[in-house]
Amino acid sequence: MRATVISHAAFGCATALLASSVTYLALAQSQPAASTGVRQTELFKTTMNDVLGRVVTVRRTERDPGNGSGPHRHPGSHTIGYVLEGTYEVKVDDGPLQKLGPGETFYEPPGSLHAVSRNASSTQAVKYLVIQISDPTKPQTVPE
Repeated sequence: MRATVISHAAFGCATALLASSVTYLALAQSQPAASTGVRQTELFKTTMNDVLGRVVTVRRTERDPGNGSGPHRHPGSHTIGYVLEGTYEVKVDDGPLQKLGPGETFYEPPGSLHAVSRNASSTQAVKYLVIQISDPTKPQTVPE
């Protein structure tokens, strides 16, 4: 019980601190185009030794128009997304398909099905932050 409370408190603090402090860095970074239509820039990563060794990672993801990924899961990760630019379509488990714009967020609990993850636009790139708090003993991503 105590570990759960500590984990939740650390999760909340880490999310608030990282989201506010990383936005500037995310907007300032640039990376050349990749042939896959998706680019990820790791902005921050650390191990939280006082919280069961969880790893906090912050990445900026850019998807070209129409680009998406297949259904997948993050077995050991709490995943929070924050849209910076464009429109991002996301569907988690049996939830509704959401079209998110700048300033909107999504959350994936560990092990949930990320059924839809794609750029909703056929003309404009989408950019979003991904903040994950992960159990390093579990796989990062598992395709369905």
